[in-house]
Amino acid sequence: MVNPDGEAMTDIEILTAIGGTKSLATLDGFARTVWQRWGAKEVTDEQAQALAEAIEARKREVRGIDTVTQRAPHVAALAKAQGRPSHFPPKRKAVRSPDRRASIERRRTLAASGPMPPQLASQFTTGELAVLRLVADEVRDKRHCTLTLGELAARAGVGITTARNAIHEAAGHGYLTIEERRRDKRPNLSNVVRIVSREWLTWIARGRKNSSAGRGNLNTSASQGGGSKKMESTDRGSKRTYCGDRVSRGQHSKNLSQKPKEAAFGRG
Repeated sequence: MVNPDGEAMTDIEILTAIGGTKSLATLDGFARTVWQRWGAKEVTDEQAQALAEAIEARKREVRGIDTVTQRAPHVAALAKAQGRPSHFPPKRKAVRSPDRRASIERRRTLAASGPMPPQLASQFTTGELAVLRLVADEVRDKRHCTLTLGELAARAGVGITTARNAIHEAAGHGYLTIEERRRDKRPNLSNVVRIVSREWLTWIARGRKNSSAGRGNLNTSASQGGGSKKMESTDRGSKRTYCGDRVSRGQHSKNLSQKPKEAAFGRG
């Protein structure tokens, strides 16, 4: 830092300039100058420490003053006219589920549906298992998964970070591969995920076989007249015995009220 005469500023001049500065960038320049002079042994440790403390104290005072409204009033006025509180673009809001309870239920259902063998599934959380279930379904139907992280997260009821962690964790264990599809000067395509674990692929094939067999049994039952069991009609000719007499079910309750009287008359 130099004064208007072109000479190096003294400590007193620096302190005076610090007190009159209203810009954080200028104060940062003062701080760099002080420590450069300290490195060149032009000021002592005590002087450098005193100047640094003065700069930090002034920064605390300037932070409430050094705003866009003060430095560039025309920018602030333009933003206000456009109905924006700031000239900076608005931050992207975090994506949240509109129905958190439904997302939790969907996540737990997918994780409990057996997306992979138990010895492999034990290495993942519930949310990650829900994502891997969707990946397994895509691989079963298309031999690969091209869903984006946003699609996987929305369908599994988890966040994008959980979806990304599930894919990367499975790839780290060697259960699947990730093929990136980058494009020059254009948005990249979604990654292609392929399952390479033989144990996992066998598990998926076994699930497909069981589901196919279940559909075949349903079709056979339907061709034979439906899947319900045929019920036999009630045998109305069946009898019950009461005190040596054979009575029908309809007369059983009537005899209950008559037999005690006959027994009492017999004793007489």
